Amino acid sequence: MSGTLTGLLELDQRSRDIFKQIVETYLETGEPVGSRTLSRGLPISLSPASIRNVMQDLEAVGLIYSPHTSAGRLPTEMGLRLFVDGLLEIGDLAESERLQIETQIAASNRQQSIEELLTKATNLLSGLSQCAGVVVTPKRNMRLKHLEFVPLEPTRALVVLVGEDGSVENRVIEIAPGLPPSTLMEASNYLNARIQGKTLQEISRLVQEEIETQRAHLDRLAAKVVEMGLATWAGEAEDEAESKTLIVRGRSNLLENIAALEDLERIRQLFDDLETKKDLIHLLGLAESAEGVRIFIGSENKLFSLSGSSLIVSPYRDTEKRIVGVIGVIGPTRLNYARIIPMVDYTARVIGRLLT
Repeated sequence: MSGTLTGLLELDQRSRDIFKQIVETYLETGEPVGSRTLSRGLPISLSPASIRNVMQDLEAVGLIYSPHTSAGRLPTEMGLRLFVDGLLEIGDLAESERLQIETQIAASNRQQSIEELLTKATNLLSGLSQCAGVVVTPKRNMRLKHLEFVPLEPTRALVVLVGEDGSVENRVIEIAPGLPPSTLMEASNYLNARIQGKTLQEISRLVQEEIETQRAHLDRLAAKVVEMGLATWAGEAEDEAESKTLIVRGRSNLLENIAALEDLERIRQLFDDLETKKDLIHLLGLAESAEGVRIFIGSENKLFSLSGSSLIVSPYRDTEKRIVGVIGVIGPTRLNYARIIPMVDYTARVIGRLLT
């Protein structure tokens, strides 16, 4: 059992009710919550003095704190985690929101690339949540349609990859001096006879097996060109940040409703965090190893340790039901978790259906 849930079991019902009211009021208003406000909203009748005693106990165990000299209390990050894990009542999406997600994302035509589909979904999530939408997707997950080796210089050639979705990627590779154009043509023909509808990873495995077992009908130089071309992309895949595309939309939403100077500084820090592509992709990669929605709150991850932001993400799957990326939202810790969690989950499932 997690530490947060253990902490929840240690609270009596009165403490749970007061703690839950503090967090829910904070998520709704962003303001510290005092004993008089709590006494009006609790399901049981307690005096402000009794409530203050409970608040002191909750503060002593690290679930709430008093900002500045205010008499009110706010939840700590540990308190938010306990609330999300054990007390949050996750609502269901309204039918209008489901329909909006379905129609705006599923209205994509077949000519649209996967990246365009994901950009549309990210914009939609950003608008619905009033946070920044974020998605990470593999660069090389596209199904291939055509490949061409084009001579550039005596020792260099251009490799052109064309995907079934119409996307095009180019790379320059080193080749042996004086390599005849017919060898590049042979390498192109060999791969084009095999790549239709396959991903780069799939064709790499196939070619490697054929070359190793000497079943490939290639001369030695052409085989070398094929291996060099495929290795260019495979080598990049070793760098997690370089092998994935990061899309962030709706940052301006984070600038709305800023009430204090420290809030502005927090958002500035978050913008800096969002520019740290490598760290953000690594963080989102953690969600790929789990089922369903993942929630990261504040300093639980080093990337957002200064900005105090929350990240709610869910993985989505490809045609083979493999998790290939994640989509979600980033915003302040004062999020409407009950509404955004099912929104992110549903959007990820819609994307998964469109990719199958």
